[in-house]
Amino acid sequence: QVQLVESGGGLVQAGGSLRLSCAASGRTFSSYAVGWFRQAPGKEREFVAAINWDGSNSYYADFVKGRFTISRDNAKNTAYLQMNSLKPEDTAVYYCAADWRYGPDSDRPSTYDYWGQGTQVTVSS
Repeated sequence: QVQLVESGGGLVQAGGSLRLSCAASGRTFSSYAVGWFRQAPGKEREFVAAINWDGSNSYYADFVKGRFTISRDNAKNTAYLQMNSLKPEDTAVYYCAADWRYGPDSDRPSTYDYWGQGTQVTVSS
């Protein structure tokens, strides 16, 4: 089992950057794939990015390609989401999630067994 805690959210102007962190407990973090999702008020939770166990493979939602980068440091039991060129429409609560599976279904919230509590990202225009 793994517990996840996100941090790094906040208020930023359009065009700015933030780096979100997802700290995991447990010694088996390196066995899990990690996904980042976001949810804006009144909208469904949507996929942002996913990364496999050792960080050698990742993929992104089209709307963040070239702006966001997912990474992980298994020695620190932490995954990251670097967000650049932020837009007001990126405003949402961002969640990290973990699961032992990685593949085409890693863009579905239902794939993941473990979730963090979320961190708010607000981008002002």
